[in-house]
Amino acid sequence: MNEDSIQLNDEQNLKNENEFLKIKLMLEQGAEFGTIKSDSELPASAENDFLNYIMTYEKQAAERKMIKVFDRIERPTHFKPVAEIQDNEIDTAWNELDTYLKKYHIDLAVCSPNISNRELYRFATEELFNYEMNDIFIPGGMTCFTYDEFYPDYIYDNTRTALDDCIQCILKKQSFNWMPMLKAENLRINNHYPLSEKEYINIINRFKEAYEDIKPNDLTAIDCVIDDTNCQVKGTYDVTLVLPLEETNVKGNWLVEFTWREGYWEIINVQIEGINF
Repeated sequence: MNEDSIQLNDEQNLKNENEFLKIKLMLEQGAEFGTIKSDSELPASAENDFLNYIMTYEKQAAERKMIKVFDRIERPTHFKPVAEIQDNEIDTAWNELDTYLKKYHIDLAVCSPNISNRELYRFATEELFNYEMNDIFIPGGMTCFTYDEFYPDYIYDNTRTALDDCIQCILKKQSFNWMPMLKAENLRINNHYPLSEKEYINIINRFKEAYEDIKPNDLTAIDCVIDDTNCQVKGTYDVTLVLPLEETNVKGNWLVEFTWREGYWEIINVQIEGINF
């Protein structure tokens, strides 16, 4: 048997094994697998690695074993308490701790730019070490933690949402049918109130359809204030509205207001000066 024939047999054996693993996952875990077009079909070896990864994960997850992070990383004793680390040493200390965690396939990330390396080090050594995690280990896999899930930075999060997911979404040509953190009813946009989520989106899309193009020149968030269950993010904008025979430059202030309800912030009011919705 020549080398090409051996390779073809190995490939077919892998494909047969993959089909068996798929059936097993469908019967035991309720998994669903779509049909892959032949021109984009995964190599059998890559698909086999993926299926075995899922099988290993599901098997370990079913055992429901828990372990403290500190035990997973073999109970290190060489990391100093954060209070004993000088300011000029904290970046190095955090990098060493971060590298050590990754060696045990644990990643601690942060989204907010307002969180210092000192706080990440403190959180890891004083809180994360004591956190109970699923005792699952798969070669090449990572257990990921995000600091913000434990200590959300609502000023950062709401500012980013107001600017990136609301104002930028409104002041560009592309139509849309969904906006994150949008309250489902009693919404306001400029003088339109009360609106359902669908009515709110339709008003914005009608504004977009009136112009050949909407060119954002400058969109800036300036301030975010949280007062109990109310949050207001303010900023400025500068856009060019394009019609078939003319272009109009419009600029002004904007406001996005949130309310806290059942553990989440929701957008309830958007005000954009100079825009006629």
